[in-house]
Amino acid sequence: MAQHILIVDDDERLTEMLAGYLTPRGFSVERRADGRSGLAALEAGDFDAVILDVMLPDTDGFEICRRIRGRSDVPILMLTARGDATDRIVGLEIGADDYLPKPFDPRELLARLGAVLRRTRPNAAAGQAPLRFGRLTIDRQARVVLVDGKRRELTGRQFDLLALLAERAGRVLSREQIMTSLGGDGWDSVDRSIDVHISRIRNAVEDDPRRPRFVRTVRGVGYVFSPTGSDDGEAAA
Repeated sequence: MAQHILIVDDDERLTEMLAGYLTPRGFSVERRADGRSGLAALEAGDFDAVILDVMLPDTDGFEICRRIRGRSDVPILMLTARGDATDRIVGLEIGADDYLPKPFDPRELLARLGAVLRRTRPNAAAGQAPLRFGRLTIDRQARVVLVDGKRRELTGRQFDLLALLAERAGRVLSREQIMTSLGGDGWDSVDRSIDVHISRIRNAVEDDPRRPRFVRTVRGVGYVFSPTGSDDGEAAA
């Protein structure tokens, strides 16, 4: 069954090229040229992923990303003609799963899109029991994180990062190890995208994100998950 992709971008030549490239590779593509019609399409249809441009004629893609995240956890791959690392960090902070600057090779977009879809596919963790750490539950099969039984919202990439750390609880992972373990696509140790995701995870699962008990920093090395959620040991926020 073809995976349903929504492209929101006012560059008609680009979206036509992408549709022509993705369709014979097993995707069903719908195109919209502005944010309002893109949101309407999401309301009316069921999509596996959204490719969203930052520069839109009626509003910017960051605002559209925020609105999508307010109602859906559909994977979002953002595009921009601006190569500023700040834009990338903003996109990640508001819930985008990946970020690709223009111009780009369509083969790279396909690779990143495939990686995002693999990370968010529900059956990827079939048969894996939930990870439970006191008040925190990480259900890898349902791809849900609960604190005291209440769901906390994470993007697909943030969920994978938290699950990776939790599966290796007590073991310090460097940024390079994290990038390698999660496939490498879209992770950039230079612009600190992993740090941005860690911050978002802490905001979701920690009582006090400034004094994290579960997801902790080991200065100069990387990150470690504390299975007891305690504040002892050598790790420092």
